[in-house]
Amino acid sequence: MVGVTGAASGPGRLLVQRLTVPNGSTAPREVVAIDGELADLRGVTWRVADVCDPGLVSRLGGIDVLVHTADDRSLETRPARRRAHNIRAAQTVLTAAAASGVPRVVLVTSTVVYGARPDHPVPLPEDAPRVSDNSAGLTGDFAEIEALVERARRAHPGLSVTVVRPAALVGPGQDGLVSRHFSSPRLLTVKGHEQRWQFCHVDDLVDALAFCALHGVEGARGVVTVASEGSLSQDEVEDLAEMKHFEVAPNLVFGAIRRLHQARITPAAESELKHLVYPCVADCRALREAGWKPRYTNEEALAELLEHRSGRPALVGRTLGAKEVTITAAGAAGAAAAAIGTAAAIRHLRRRGRE
Repeated sequence: MVGVTGAASGPGRLLVQRLTVPNGSTAPREVVAIDGELADLRGVTWRVADVCDPGLVSRLGGIDVLVHTADDRSLETRPARRRAHNIRAAQTVLTAAAASGVPRVVLVTSTVVYGARPDHPVPLPEDAPRVSDNSAGLTGDFAEIEALVERARRAHPGLSVTVVRPAALVGPGQDGLVSRHFSSPRLLTVKGHEQRWQFCHVDDLVDALAFCALHGVEGARGVVTVASEGSLSQDEVEDLAEMKHFEVAPNLVFGAIRRLHQARITPAAESELKHLVYPCVADCRALREAGWKPRYTNEEALAELLEHRSGRPALVGRTLGAKEVTITAAGAAGAAAAAIGTAAAIRHLRRRGRE
């Protein structure tokens, strides 16, 4: 029996649908859908529960593997509130699973925990070190969640925990820093460094979660990465997206982002912005060796990202108003002018943040 938290919406809902419908030789599984409210899904057993409430332990009886998808990845949620929810939910799920005798938990974070650096090898092995990040961004959330997992493994030796790290999620309903990056007037690059792009379609994440739940894939150190195979160069991405870039010196862009994030004007922390300009390409070895393959190439995933953009212009993760768009677009004649236009927009955002 497979339990899924966050089953009413998002990837959790898609996972429930995936598990309850035959796929090739895979028969439907008995699924326990766990959420704070019921949803219009048939063929499942619903157990209404709050994943942040210790009472969750009473709702996990009979479950063989619990997949936790009830996290908050929204850039619109205040960082402190999002962090509190994500950490409390992960901690409650791990503790409740151990207390109720659930033998396995599958928990989702992100490849952002590897960090992004200009000297990163391409691809990174799955057991590459995780960054220590205490920032208010999602990277900090996921780093702390994975630290919780490590403590849970020591405290509960009978509990097996698999951490699934998807690359930048794209597809219907995915509104993140990367999708907003491609809603900018131009693509930000850092002078002297070449970016490599890797994506993960949400359907591939759901398939990988189902595969891990049903086949017990654990990976090196309990970590499994999910992404399209290989990567795309910056030039390839710009050609496919029919976009141009502007180039900024690292000290200018990272210094400005640090100040804007501290002032709560932009949701992008400095560590997260680095993923837009420096490579973080994962080698999905565990799933590949287990026989799983993604359905989407990076080219196809990028096409999905472009198709499902919100249509609202954005800059470093922040959706722009009409005045900000005008300021930024005014510098679109060339790379240097675009950088000046972006700096002007950043100063305008800072002034608005003080009002």
